[in-house]
Amino acid sequence: MNPTLATITLAGHGIRLEPLTLAHVPALQDAVDDGDIGSINYVNVPGRDGIPAWIEHALAMRDAGRELPFAIISDGRVVGSTRFYDIDLSVPTLAIGYTFHAASVWRTHVNTANKRLMLGHAFDALGAKSVFFHTSHLNLRSQAAIERLGAQRDGILRAHRRHKDGSLRDTVTYSIVADEWPAIRERLDARLATA
Repeated sequence: MNPTLATITLAGHGIRLEPLTLAHVPALQDAVDDGDIGSINYVNVPGRDGIPAWIEHALAMRDAGRELPFAIISDGRVVGSTRFYDIDLSVPTLAIGYTFHAASVWRTHVNTANKRLMLGHAFDALGAKSVFFHTSHLNLRSQAAIERLGAQRDGILRAHRRHKDGSLRDTVTYSIVADEWPAIRERLDARLATA
């Protein structure tokens, strides 16, 4: 991975995505408490006590060139986290995920703005040919949000991972390819203009 990727900040549409650091621990603990997100079995985020180790792992993956994690800032407050992962700049392709938002910003512009910034960076700055999304078969909220972006459902990887409780997870996969991005960008920008 290009080392400059680790220091990028993406901003626009009323939010900022800044590089994730251990300084974000207290705010992300508050974010997972907002809606008790960490207790949801099929969401890939721990409870309050697991946030420090979760961030340390994300930073280790960043240092290995495998992920690029962000804190999501809205109205001056950390309201969640997201990241690029499965980065392969030889294609180039990557995935967007490990995303969570405090429940207080659900059904606001924050997720749409977050994905607009990340997709814009992936396609317009990095020249990605494809961007992927993966989610649990049980996470219907996430599936609906990904579909609202305009991503195409590619299929299901059966018994692909485990949920936090150890139960098997089927992974629903989605993608957006470069040829689809201009129309999706226009639609997202129109949606954000009215948010």
